[in-house]
Amino acid sequence: MEDVLIPLIVVPVLFIAFPWIIFHYMTKWKQAKTLTGSDEKLLDELHDAARRLDDRLCSIERIMTAENPNWRQQCLPGRTESPRLLADGE
Repeated sequence: MEDVLIPLIVVPVLFIAFPWIIFHYMTKWKQAKTLTGSDEKLLDELHDAARRLDDRLCSIERIMTAENPNWRQQCLPGRTESPRLLADGE
């Protein structure tokens, strides 16, 4: 009985179950490499938000430059002098 039962279990497992599992996960891995529709929509929304923030930053920089043309030199990192002292010429 065992001589017949073991081949009846082993053959389908080797030629049906293992290839099915391998091809199933290969398909899942290929699908995971691409962006889904919701991912693309989120990426477009983030791009639009970044563009709007960049526009706002440019507007703020234009306003700051109109009010004080030297504001960029006063805001450089690593400066120990206060901006008021630099504006007074000291």
